Amino acid sequence: MATIPVDYAITKIVALLENEVSLLGRTRYELHEIKQELMSMKSFLVDADNRRVSTESEKTWVENVRDIAYNVEDIIDEISYHMNWPQSDNKFTRFLQNTIQTPQNMWMRHCVGKKLIRINNKIKAISERRQRYGVTSIEGTHLQDEQKWGLNRGESSLFISGSELVGIEDDKKSLLKWLTDGEPQRKIVSVVGMGGSGKTSVVAQVYNNPGVKQHFESYAWISVSQTFVIEDLLKSMIKEFYQATRELITMDLSYMSYRQLVEILVNFLKSVRYLIVLDDVWHTNLWPEIQLSLPDGNCGSRILLTTRKRDIAFSSFGVRSHVLFIQPLQEEEAWILFCMKAFSSNQNKCCSPEIEALARDIVGKCGGLPLAIVALGGLMASKKLEIEWRRVCNSLNWELSNNPILETVKKVLLLSFHDLPYQLKQCFLYCSNFPEDHFIRRKRLVRLWMAEGFIEKIKGLAPEDVADSYLMELGHRSMLQVVLTPSGKPKGCKMHDLLRELSLSICEQQNFCQVYKGTEVVEEIRARRLSVQASDKKLESWASMSHLRSLFMFVIGAPSMSSLHSIPSGFRLLRVLEMEFVPIKILSEEIGNLFNLRYLNLKGTCIDELPKSIGRLRNLETLNLYQTKVRALPNGIARLHKLRYLIASYYNLELVDDFNYISWTKAPSGIAKLKNLRVLHFVEVKGNMCRYVRNLTQLTCLGILKAREVDGKALCSSIENMSLLCHLAIMVSKDDEVLHLDTISSTPPQLTRLNLVGMLEKVPLWFQSLRSLTTLSLSWSRLNEDPLPYIQSMPKLRRLTLINAYGGKKLHFLAGFLSLKSLILRNMPQLEEVVIEKGVMPEIQNLWHSKCMALKMLPQGIEHLSHLQHVFLANVSEELVERIRGEDSVDHPKVRHIPKISHYYQTSAEWLCESLS
Repeated sequence: MATIPVDYAITKIVALLENEVSLLGRTRYELHEIKQELMSMKSFLVDADNRRVSTESEKTWVENVRDIAYNVEDIIDEISYHMNWPQSDNKFTRFLQNTIQTPQNMWMRHCVGKKLIRINNKIKAISERRQRYGVTSIEGTHLQDEQKWGLNRGESSLFISGSELVGIEDDKKSLLKWLTDGEPQRKIVSVVGMGGSGKTSVVAQVYNNPGVKQHFESYAWISVSQTFVIEDLLKSMIKEFYQATRELITMDLSYMSYRQLVEILVNFLKSVRYLIVLDDVWHTNLWPEIQLSLPDGNCGSRILLTTRKRDIAFSSFGVRSHVLFIQPLQEEEAWILFCMKAFSSNQNKCCSPEIEALARDIVGKCGGLPLAIVALGGLMASKKLEIEWRRVCNSLNWELSNNPILETVKKVLLLSFHDLPYQLKQCFLYCSNFPEDHFIRRKRLVRLWMAEGFIEKIKGLAPEDVADSYLMELGHRSMLQVVLTPSGKPKGCKMHDLLRELSLSICEQQNFCQVYKGTEVVEEIRARRLSVQASDKKLESWASMSHLRSLFMFVIGAPSMSSLHSIPSGFRLLRVLEMEFVPIKILSEEIGNLFNLRYLNLKGTCIDELPKSIGRLRNLETLNLYQTKVRALPNGIARLHKLRYLIASYYNLELVDDFNYISWTKAPSGIAKLKNLRVLHFVEVKGNMCRYVRNLTQLTCLGILKAREVDGKALCSSIENMSLLCHLAIMVSKDDEVLHLDTISSTPPQLTRLNLVGMLEKVPLWFQSLRSLTTLSLSWSRLNEDPLPYIQSMPKLRRLTLINAYGGKKLHFLAGFLSLKSLILRNMPQLEEVVIEKGVMPEIQNLWHSKCMALKMLPQGIEHLSHLQHVFLANVSEELVERIRGEDSVDHPKVRHIPKISHYYQTSAEWLCESLS
């Protein structure tokens, strides 16, 4: 982790040296010298990081190197700032600028040169101190102690009484079933969960079960370290198996080779029903190395392993397997376990009412993690006063890092962190910038990681794909709680509360980032990233923050502070400015001075206009204006050639049933020449601009307003040219305009979402080729023909929205819709009847009817929709509502299987909701 700032500095030096600019002058030599020194330092730091040593002298040296690297980065960014000073397009003005700036450049070069010389001297000085105080080699004693501690802790689970465990009965039953099901083939049973989730404890209870010991003829418990030696594991297996059968080992294992050890095990186990537990497996290469020693004699043998990594659990290499995911304890289970430990001396082990709220808050921070619950319960057992409980509750970060009672929790969680590659370490730590329990959307996180430079360049892969793999890997390693879409892609993630607390302590030590919640006394911000999670702080009151590279602002509670009406100045080296839903009203012209800015998120702010200076942000990759009132982009946007994401749409949810519920943003025609764009949503496409849109071949998401003069054939041709397109939204400018899309001959193969707003004369024939489509929305199509036959066979369609899409009186779902989960019917004034045949849309879970006043009853056939969970009704006829209101209603027998039916209706003052289930 200590190498990250050094990597940044080296990368920036290389980029600057490759740029042949006169501004460098004599500073080029100093930069070369610094680069060489930093590369040597990096090698030492990588070794230190891998071995995880922590002597005070090494800590001091690492801190010095990190500070030097940050200083180098600051100077290089300062050079880049002057190199990138915007030049006027007018030749005479440019001449005047150069005349004025030449003396300034000479003075700046002189100052930078002096700074680099001072830094070079500092580097040499700390290198000499390293030699002087003996920080010359890495012994790795702490790593060895850490591994030994981990092995001992795992084996101690064998001696824990079942009465001390809570919420494991279902997991025990599953494991017992898989181990003793009588099937003769050898099987692997994997138990997966984050560190401290109780994997080993559950397995130990099963392993010690008398019925299990009777079922297997021999058994062994093997604790696997992160750096195992295969020969040592084989020796341990031989000793355990022989001991279980009470046979003496007559041979000397000490000097035996791998081949000899495998031969002993194969001969011993080939006709025996055995059970072996491989506890705490960290690497997929264990099974290939060990499988030959565990023969399949068709005796019903089982291999039971525990791991923190999902990829290991699913790497069975052709062996039949089962996987058990250990879930966090339920809220009440967690509370029972905590009370057992914290109030063991109380009568009935109950919590006093005075501290119950604080106690439940502490249990909540454990996130159902048994190890943490037990440890915190033990910590609180000696605390009787409310003020003591409140102090721990408010300073859990400090307690984790400093309280010996919680040392076990810290060590267990750190094992997973230390096992991460350095790219994943920084990505993981970065998530602690977000507030506690915050759901972090995948797209947002990926764009932030890219802006920070965390994503490794891999030939043949887009940075977004690499970032997605990072997120999935952190999920597989149980470091982040990743939520998947139905298609298996990551939707977003959350941090476990304790992992976040641990992450914050590491971030503070490394000056990686700092979180301000409004209660701390802050004299100076030293971190490179600042996350403000309080809306009453004036940033100007802190000391200079010109070194900041990322600024996050989150509105916690009701915002009412004038200090948030505009972005403060003084952040000229920022790479990331994250202001989502912060109520700022003005974006100053000074924003154009942030030449380093890669990411600007103004989503949901009160801004209605962008300053012209935005065109100077030549490094900008992400500009998010979603749900703002910006209706026109300045011409300078077309000069942002590194721009990858431009999101400018506004949805008025109060007008969702009306044509104009989407507002678009006018963009200059030159925007279609930004060939790095991957997302362009939602802008107006005019005549000539349409010709250039076809060149945006990297687009994965396109949302456009088609002006009347745009040639439909040209637009169709452009869409055909976008082979990477996943999301397409097209809207006409007037509700009486026809959307001509008939000439599309081949659709983008990866298209998963399609939203069409405008009249359709007929259903496009190419609908039947949309084999990857998961979401389809047709708004104001006003088709005369039934669109369902063209849609019903889409194999992956999960969400179908029809808003004034069909002018007929009856929608008849005759067949198909096998994957559909949600059906939304809105603003269908002529619709009188919906019929769903038995066997159609068998997976449907949600059904919406809104503004369908002619509909007098729920769909015929609704009684066959066994998976239906929720029916939403809004602005529907009273006759329809009466048919399902109350147990004596006409259609109650047809809907009683539906868990939730919500009826939304509007009074003169507000919207109300009535439950009809």
